[in-house]
Amino acid sequence: METGYSDPTRSSEAISHLLLVPHPAQGHVAPFMKLAYRLADCQVKVTLVTTEFIYARMMKSMKPTFVAGMQTLPEMGEEQQLVRIIPFPDGLEPDDVRRDAAAMSQSIYRVMPGYLEDLIKTVNQQEGNQKIACVVADVSCGWALEIAAKLGLKGAVFFTASPGILPMTLQISKFLESGIINTDGTPRRNENIELSANLPPLSPAELFWNCPGNPSLQNRMFAFVPTIYQILKSCKWVLCNWFNELEPSVTDLLPNIVTIGPILANGKPSGNFWLEDFSCLSWLDRQTPKSVIYAAFGSSSMFSQHQLNELALGLELTGKPFLWVVRPDLIDGNFAEFPEGFTERVANRGKIVEWAPQEQVLAHPSVACYLTHCGWNSTMEGLSMGVPLLCWPYFGDQFYNKTCICEGWKIGLWLKGDEKGIVSRQEMKKKVDELLSSVVIRENVLKMKELAEKSGRAGGSSSRNLEEFVKQIV
Repeated sequence: METGYSDPTRSSEAISHLLLVPHPAQGHVAPFMKLAYRLADCQVKVTLVTTEFIYARMMKSMKPTFVAGMQTLPEMGEEQQLVRIIPFPDGLEPDDVRRDAAAMSQSIYRVMPGYLEDLIKTVNQQEGNQKIACVVADVSCGWALEIAAKLGLKGAVFFTASPGILPMTLQISKFLESGIINTDGTPRRNENIELSANLPPLSPAELFWNCPGNPSLQNRMFAFVPTIYQILKSCKWVLCNWFNELEPSVTDLLPNIVTIGPILANGKPSGNFWLEDFSCLSWLDRQTPKSVIYAAFGSSSMFSQHQLNELALGLELTGKPFLWVVRPDLIDGNFAEFPEGFTERVANRGKIVEWAPQEQVLAHPSVACYLTHCGWNSTMEGLSMGVPLLCWPYFGDQFYNKTCICEGWKIGLWLKGDEKGIVSRQEMKKKVDELLSSVVIRENVLKMKELAEKSGRAGGSSSRNLEEFVKQIV
């Protein structure tokens, strides 16, 4: 098989070689790329595989250079030379729509295992004493762990979701036996569920597979939960993107949990699917400290035109400067249209971009708060930078993440929709004012930032855990 593989510069210094297999979606590829850098910091060689379609988007956004026939990342430091990306076909036709997650997953499961097995064999024939020793797979890519076992390699899971998803998954039989949910995952009664000692109670509406109005998607998601359960229970290592101090009781649920977060890019290219607009950083430089509302809703959230209008007018109504990330596909099927006269009225205090260098934005002293969809990567980034959160969840685990943020850790507030689910401009104005005036929320999020920084420093819990994992897979 033609892999385009060749040894990167300085790879002879690596102490081991890991193969990373993320699910081909922005919220999964990005943390896997960041994990690759952390492993490279430990002098581990990393090969990350993804689909050709995703690979092309990543390369376009990262503007890579070409070295010795191998794709390499721009501005690579010594440790980054240990990271490379290998593309595979996803089995779909070039003109197929890749927003259908089910079709994508089925096609990948059909074609990628064979490619991955061939790649491992090819690489290990070429590598000498630096053969692939371990496969680290997304929890949705259990087939990669089966291939690792078949070839006699070690296997680990990288769990990119939040702490609350673990007890939800591990207690699925309890939910069924006690009659909390039906056999299709639909809640049977409206009572809160205790997940663990330190997490807030879970509302049945916050079960991550719950998809009101879309029973087909809910059935597919719920049917996959037992598979996730088996992978988590049987895998020797479950690497998790949070730090132990954030949720120690969840860590006690499984002996194989290894907390290594927060996983951050720290200025390195992190597998974005859109080109980052760095002009927003110079714009932030001109703003007053702790004055800017940063609004960004991840890679998959979508709004109706009505809701987008309310969001725009809400940002205007706050009277505060704002940086707003508006993806080209934020409105389903159409480009976003702003309310008449909006861009002219906010020209002196608003900046709109298609994609932003989020970690750098959140770390900027001008940012006062983060209006977020509560995706786990974004939550960890905001928490790590000490930025209070305005919560606007969209899908899956984001709803329970919101509850943890607002009721558990008390580092943010929830923007509540009306009877039709619309978050009004008045609600935005009210919650922005409340958030920015809350001394308690500001103190809590700064404490979280301190804990996150401590965990990642030499001797910290996450740093020690990653080092111990590396020792075990050498």
